[in-house]
Amino acid sequence: MPVEYLLLAVIGFLGSIVFGATGFGAALVALPIAVHVVPLPFALAVYALADIANSYSVGLEKPKNAVRGEYLRLVPMILVGTLAGVTVLVNLPRAAGMVALGAFVIAYAVYAFFPRESQRIIAQGWAWLAGFVGGVTSSLFGAGGPPYVIYLSQRGLSKEAFRATLGLVTMTSISLRVVAFLITGLLLDPHVWLAAALAVPAALAGVAVGRRVFLRFSKQQLMVVIAALLLVSGGSLVLRALH
Repeated sequence: MPVEYLLLAVIGFLGSIVFGATGFGAALVALPIAVHVVPLPFALAVYALADIANSYSVGLEKPKNAVRGEYLRLVPMILVGTLAGVTVLVNLPRAAGMVALGAFVIAYAVYAFFPRESQRIIAQGWAWLAGFVGGVTSSLFGAGGPPYVIYLSQRGLSKEAFRATLGLVTMTSISLRVVAFLITGLLLDPHVWLAAALAVPAALAGVAVGRRVFLRFSKQQLMVVIAALLLVSGGSLVLRALH
């Protein structure tokens, strides 16, 4: 079995620790590192399978706490965004894809370094933009979570409602990504499934570790560590693509 598959499993484990601790962000950590090992479409396909396992393990924890209205507002545009994103992905040159992924990761890292504790509740209409952008970034970068987090965190939800709603939205977003990857053929490569056979169990183990991490550290501490890691990984990806 190629050593790259083992590396993808280790990287997926590390990324899934973040997912278990925060409810999103596995691909934000894993993909910038994995792209140094394999092409972006291959890494996206492998981690789509790992992500869907992660998302169902977290998204179905307490679905009764989710806010149905928020979920229903986000999902239609997630579908549209997913279709737009996968169309771009299959036609995107490798270097351009690496630069775009690196820039996206760096941008979110900067945002995470400066959390905003606003009490203002934004309008429901922003769900359309958040859903579309999340669908696009989910397909292109395996990371739809940030737009959903930014929107839901400004909707005045309780901690329980926020986590449950985000879990269901993320689960749906990743499911749509997997369907789109099947339709476009990204998941028809048998090598993807061989790599996923290692990456999926490693990812689920990472989620279990992440749940323990969540109990020991504050949200602010976790976000600072994650943001620092994202800055390094995103920056290295951009530098490699440009040189």
